[in-house]
Amino acid sequence: MSFYPLVKKYMDAALDEQFSAVSEDDVRRALAKTSLDANDYMALISPTAVPFLEEMAQKASRLTAQNFGHTIHLFTPLYLSSFCSNHCVYCGFNAKNKIPRSRLTMEELEVEAKAISATGLKHLLILTGEAPAKAGVDYLVECMTVLQKHFPSVSIEVFAMDEDEYARLVDVGVDGLTLFQETYDETLYAKLHPKGPKKDFRYRIDAPERGCKAGMRVVNIGALLGLGDWRKDALLTGLHLKYLTDLYPEVDIAVSLPRMRPHAGEFQPSTIVEDRDMVQIMLAQRLFLPRLGITVSTRESAEFRENILPLGVTKMSAGVTTAVGGHTQHNDQVGQFEICDDRSVEEMSTALRKCGYQPVFKDWEPIFDMETTGV
Repeated sequence: MSFYPLVKKYMDAALDEQFSAVSEDDVRRALAKTSLDANDYMALISPTAVPFLEEMAQKASRLTAQNFGHTIHLFTPLYLSSFCSNHCVYCGFNAKNKIPRSRLTMEELEVEAKAISATGLKHLLILTGEAPAKAGVDYLVECMTVLQKHFPSVSIEVFAMDEDEYARLVDVGVDGLTLFQETYDETLYAKLHPKGPKKDFRYRIDAPERGCKAGMRVVNIGALLGLGDWRKDALLTGLHLKYLTDLYPEVDIAVSLPRMRPHAGEFQPSTIVEDRDMVQIMLAQRLFLPRLGITVSTRESAEFRENILPLGVTKMSAGVTTAVGGHTQHNDQVGQFEICDDRSVEEMSTALRKCGYQPVFKDWEPIFDMETTGV
């Protein structure tokens, strides 16, 4: 199976005309339904749906409370390596950028892990650039020997892999995969990724499915909003989510909504995704997939993140740094991008409670085999 043929089908269609053809009655019908199809989802992210955002918000808020309660799952990213062989024009780790590069040793990783764990967080997202010779699967396996002592749940946001490589990481305790397609526009994707292994559009778009097949508990996808036409990318992201949800019901399929942020380099977004646009995307995704996990990161401001809490958010990052060793080291390392909400885990937790939400530090524990536990 592959989602790629569906991408081709939609991207080769006249999507601008289809969005323009959406009527107010189409939006009302979508809002009245309990189970939405692709046409309903398109209606909700169309320009015609903008006057209906308040009605969408009310329904999305009810669905979110019904399926997730008033809780927000907290996690933090840990950058392991800034080495990268890709030339992604929008990324601070671009191989062409003349920045200091580094990779954590196991001793440095232990220090970082202890510092993060001391905040109370038990869910971790580890990240690297794409340079397998410097920080490949063997390195990640070695890192897990350290991280498993401190975190019951570790997800990866690294380079696209083969199914057997994902399976190898699952075997050593990795339980989640985050992988952004960046944009579903294959022509634009080629321009944004002129050199490096990431330029293979088809290999990347099939990677989340390989992660599902390999046994990942959670698979999280998304598009980097601002790279291309946000409505088209939002449409294909939603359809990709539905594709994975239908084929792999045992996997927790989730989405992130990252917007472009300043970074090392000169690339500027081709489109500006306004706050209202972000809200529309999230509301449409919540109505389309009521049980979908939705992450909003520290790319967004503290005020914006708090304002959208009732609208569909289930997961947020806190105590974030995008530099290698940034949780404990103070050096000249350049982050992948600039964050906007720099609140600590404690500050974030306090803010959530004031808004009527319970911060969740840990909601999952791996079950060990009987030979190990004696159960």
